[in-house]
Amino acid sequence: MKSERNIAVKIRFLGKNYHGFQRQQNALSVQEVIEKALFNILKKETVIFGCSRTDTGVSAAEYVFNFKTDNLITPYKLKGALNHFLPEDIAVFDCAVADDDFHSRYSCIEKEYEYIVRNSRQRDPFCEGRALRYSLSSLDEKMLDRAAKAFLGKHDFSAFCSAGDSVKSHVREITKASVRREGEDVLFAFRADGFLYNMVRIMVGTLIFINEGKIEKDAIPNIIESRDRKNAGATAEAQGLCLKKVIYQNDPFENSEMEGENGGN
Repeated sequence: MKSERNIAVKIRFLGKNYHGFQRQQNALSVQEVIEKALFNILKKETVIFGCSRTDTGVSAAEYVFNFKTDNLITPYKLKGALNHFLPEDIAVFDCAVADDDFHSRYSCIEKEYEYIVRNSRQRDPFCEGRALRYSLSSLDEKMLDRAAKAFLGKHDFSAFCSAGDSVKSHVREITKASVRREGEDVLFAFRADGFLYNMVRIMVGTLIFINEGKIEKDAIPNIIESRDRKNAGATAEAQGLCLKKVIYQNDPFENSEMEGENGGN
C-alpha cells in the first residue's frame, strides 16, 4: 500500500470571476476549479484545504492549500500539470512535500492583506476587479496612516466584524497597519495572526469614513473598545482586497527544490 504524502501548493489568483476560494453549492469557486484540475491529474477525487476563505471577488497574490495523496507524482511535475489544466486567472508558483501535520490554515501564524483604492475620477479598465475606485475626494494617506496605527496590538475586534462570523473569540493581534500612496493608488496594508469575517474591509471602510469626516480621526480606539459594529464605518467593496502573504513558522516551501526547475519548463 502506498503511503500518503501531504502536498502543499502555493498559488496566485484573480478573484473577480469566483465566489471566493471555498467550494459553493451554486456558484463557481477557486477550490472547485483546482479540485477539478487535480482530478484530471490524479484520476481520483481529492479535497484540498485552503489557508483562508476569501469573499467573492477577493484576489490573492499568495495563497496556500494542501491535500493528502498516495500518488507519487513529483512536486515539479505536479506544478506543471496543474498550470496546464488551470485557467489563466489561477497559477501555481510552488509545490512541496510538507510535514504530515502541516495544515495550510491551522499552521499559519500570520497573514497580510492589502487593499487598493484607485483615488481617481478617471475610470481605468486595467483596475477593474483589482481596485476600488474612489473619486469623492482626495485621500489623505499620511493622516490615514497615523489613524491606522490605532489598530496595532491585541484587541477584541467585534466592532470590525460582520454578523456572519461565528468564531468563539474576536480577539486578534495586528502587527502591521499602514496606509501609503503610489501615484493614484492608495494602499492599505494589515498583517495579523488572523482576521475576522470582513475585518479588513471594515477597517478600510472606517478609515475612508475618517477621511470624509464622518468619523473622528482619533475615534478608532473608542470604536474598538465599544465592540459595537454600528460604530465603525461601512464595509469596503471586495474587489480592492488581496491576500498578499501567508506566513508559517515551518514554511514547507523554504527548502523546496523541485527537480528540473532550473533545467527547463
